[in-house]
Amino acid sequence: MIYRAISEKIKALAAKFPVVSLTGPRQSGKTTLVRELFPDYKYINLEHPDYRLAAQQAPQELLRHGAKGIIIDEAQYAPDIFSYIQLAADERNIPGEFILTGSQHFLFIEKITQSLAGRVALFNLLPFSASELSGTPYQQKAPLDYILKGFFPRLYDKDIAPSDYFPAYIQTYVERDVRQIVNVADLDAFQTFLRLCAGRIGQLFNQTEIGKLAGVDQKTITRWLSILKTGFQVFTLPPYFQNFDKRIVKTPKLYFYDTGLACSLLSIRSTDELSLHFARGPLFENFVIAEIMKNFFNRGIRPNLYFWRDHSGNEIDLLVEEGGQLFPLEIKAGQTIKSDYFKGLRYFAQISGIPAENAGLIYAGDLNIPTAEGRVHSWDQLPQFS
Repeated sequence: MIYRAISEKIKALAAKFPVVSLTGPRQSGKTTLVRELFPDYKYINLEHPDYRLAAQQAPQELLRHGAKGIIIDEAQYAPDIFSYIQLAADERNIPGEFILTGSQHFLFIEKITQSLAGRVALFNLLPFSASELSGTPYQQKAPLDYILKGFFPRLYDKDIAPSDYFPAYIQTYVERDVRQIVNVADLDAFQTFLRLCAGRIGQLFNQTEIGKLAGVDQKTITRWLSILKTGFQVFTLPPYFQNFDKRIVKTPKLYFYDTGLACSLLSIRSTDELSLHFARGPLFENFVIAEIMKNFFNRGIRPNLYFWRDHSGNEIDLLVEEGGQLFPLEIKAGQTIKSDYFKGLRYFAQISGIPAENAGLIYAGDLNIPTAEGRVHSWDQLPQFS
C-alpha cells in the first residue's frame, strides 16, 4: 500500500476527538486508508442496503462495537445516525471512537455541522499526490504522464489505462451520484457541461457563455457547478481580495481536482496528443495548483489559495496566503526558462512590495535555483509552506 501523507495527522487527531471524518471524491482511497489506520475497528458500509436499513431502523444497535471503535463508510446515506453518534460521543467521549467517511461533501458536511460540531476532526482526502508516488514503482518520469493519467489509486493499483477508467468513472458519477444529489433531467446536457468545464480550465468561469453552449439557463449552471464542487470534481480559485490600487477581476477561475479526468473529458488519449493540445498549459497549471492544495489537505489545513488579475491583463497564476504572508507563484508549462516568465512577478512586486524571496516560478523543467525575481522550482520540487 502506498503511504498516504495525511495518515499521521489523522492518527494524531483521532487521539483527541471522539469523531474523525474523511471526505473526498469517489475512489480517492478513503476506505482503504481508514481500514489500514484502524484495522481493529468494526467496519460498516452504508451503501450496503442491509446496513443502511439497520442504520435507519436500529441505529443504536448498529453502533455497538468492541473495545476499539467503528468505521462508518458513506455515512450520509443514513442522516439520522449522526444524532446517535453525537449522543454516544457526548456520553462516552472516547477519542477516535467513530471514523466517518463520505463522498458527497455537501450532504455529509451538512449533517456533521448540524450534529457533531466541536466533536469532530475534519479531513479531505484527494487522490494520490506526485510526492506520495515519488520513490514508488508508480512514479512517472514527466509531468505530462501525471497530467494524462491522473492520480486515482485504482489506476495504479490495478494498472488500468486512463482511457478505460475515466469513461466508466464519468458514467457512474453522472448516473448515480449526481442523481442522488439533485434531479438532473437531461444527463446529456450535464455531460456537455462537464466537457465545457474541462475546456475552460484556468479560465474565468463565465456562466452565461457556458449556459448558452449547454442549452440551459444560468440558474441551472450555478446548480450544476455546485454539484461538481460537492462531489470533489472541480474547484474554483477566487481572485485575491486586495486590489493594490488597481481594478481587479472578481470572477473565480475553474479547475479540476484531477487532471486525468479533465484529459478524458477533452478526449486526450496520449502524452503526444497532450503535448500538442491547446489545453496543455492550463492542464499543467491545474496540475501544479492541485498538488499544492493536496500538500495543505494532507496536513489537515484548509489552504488560502487565490489568483490575481487586473483589468489591464496583469496576472499572477497563484497566490498562497500562509502565516500572515503572501506568496505569488507563476506557473509555466515550458521546459526552458524564459525572461518573460517573470513578467507577472516583476509587476506584482512593484505594486505590492512583496519581497522576491516570497515569489516563485514553477515550470516543467528540472532546475531549482534562486533568482533576483523569485525562486525557480521544477515541477517535481514544488514550494513547501509551513
